[in-house]
Amino acid sequence: MKVEAILFGGVAAFFAVTAVLYGWWSGDPAGTSALVVAFLMGALVSFFCVVQYRRKGRRPQDRRDAEVADATGPLEFFPASSPWPIVTALGFAVASTGVVYGLWLFLIGLGVLVRGVLGMVFQYLRRLE
Repeated sequence: MKVEAILFGGVAAFFAVTAVLYGWWSGDPAGTSALVVAFLMGALVSFFCVVQYRRKGRRPQDRRDAEVADATGPLEFFPASSPWPIVTALGFAVASTGVVYGLWLFLIGLGVLVRGVLGMVFQYLRRLE
């Protein structure tokens, strides 16, 4: 996952530089915000890949001396139930409603959304160590 993290980090850096230059030269808020959103999506994928690399280490696909049998074993840990998808959906719904009704509601929803996403990413961090 280290290679994927670097790849998407480069994509995120490209969109960040492009957003700054485009926003400075054009003054177009719509295009600038689209580039900022593209930067955030690339940064999110890169962050996820970094967390997975730190959590699990090198994969058999990353080693040149790996055999096909090295990739066997349990596929992944899938939890039976988790409250974080509901928290994430609630945060997204409140943030979307906040776009219509005001910045204060959007910020509350954004806080709940960020907590839900971080909860999903880090919910079983202690169990895997």
